[in-house]
Amino acid sequence: MRNNSEQKVLEWLGGQHGAMLALLETLVNTDSGSRDKAGVDAAGSHIRDFLKTHGIATEVTPDERFGDAITATVAQSSGPLGNRPIMLMGHRDTVFPKGEPTRRPFKIEGDRAYGPGVADMKAGLVMNCFVLAAIKQFGGAPAPVMALFTGDEEIGSPFSRPVIEAHARAARVCFNSEPGRARGAAVTGRKGCMFIRFEITGKAAHSGVNFEAGISAINELAHKTLALHALSEPKNGITLNVGVVSGGQTVNTIAPWAKGEVDLRFVTHEQRAAMFAKIEQILAKSYVPGTSTTFEIIGEFLPLVETPEGKALYEHYAAALQSLGIAETAALFTGGSADSGFTSAAGTPTICAVGPVGGRVHSPDEYLEIDTLVPRAKALALAVLRLP
Repeated sequence: MRNNSEQKVLEWLGGQHGAMLALLETLVNTDSGSRDKAGVDAAGSHIRDFLKTHGIATEVTPDERFGDAITATVAQSSGPLGNRPIMLMGHRDTVFPKGEPTRRPFKIEGDRAYGPGVADMKAGLVMNCFVLAAIKQFGGAPAPVMALFTGDEEIGSPFSRPVIEAHARAARVCFNSEPGRARGAAVTGRKGCMFIRFEITGKAAHSGVNFEAGISAINELAHKTLALHALSEPKNGITLNVGVVSGGQTVNTIAPWAKGEVDLRFVTHEQRAAMFAKIEQILAKSYVPGTSTTFEIIGEFLPLVETPEGKALYEHYAAALQSLGIAETAALFTGGSADSGFTSAAGTPTICAVGPVGGRVHSPDEYLEIDTLVPRAKALALAVLRLP
């Protein structure tokens, strides 16, 4: 049986479908690629304007290179002092190049909405905004509710990671509003990942006149690529993929340089440490005598490790879905990575992908099932309100 606050929150959210779509259209049509600070901050301004109209103040943690981090907290007047906040999380940046919203603006066809970032994860941001607004208006939460809106998740959160970790350490639980899965499914486990860029130096020489004097960086890259791929253990959840390569000067010159980027995926923190040590050995070794290699980590996500506390939080969220008539729910593990790994590693019970349902993310065919906006917002609101 629902209490008065729950009923008012659900009734209000039930009437917000059109307003949710309007805010979603504004956000999708705001260019916000990860390295477009001005665009990411413009998306943040739209969020701050919405929250301001609902009487919710925001705080900004600025950065010179990447989108600022924005926090908004709805505090409860009752409850014990020092009550740890309930954390909602989402990112404003997308993977798309500059000008993508102009080329491919927000549109609705049938029961789906399309546009860059419509599911990943501007719909989740809209949901978090409306849940926060509902709780601000009608109350009922057992603790302060804090929403964090970051701007660099798609490139590994180089600025936001310490901000996320600091908020997570202070929070009692975290709901990350990445795109939801069909039939009430949410994510309780994710792989971690590491992106490494390596550069190889060889020696140039004329490939016809002075072949033996050259030292091929491309040949060295080929050896390293095969060695790195050979480290993969798919049955154990470990994969390595050299996904980007380049090198060489001209077709008739022994290649004096080459470079590549490798994606490492892993399930546990222990796997990360063991695999990184093996990667270092391969990158330090010269398969072609005379070559040398340097490397750097250019991005990293920690795994969202499945824990009893995370499982309990999922069951709590699933119960909220079920009370709304969504009977089929499931806890999922995925090979994708997200900021939820940082909150989990900070010791905060975390579940991910509680946002509205979408698919084909990071592609021109990315879509959102618009009829899931309100139900997912209601489920998140109930999960927050019913935390003990």
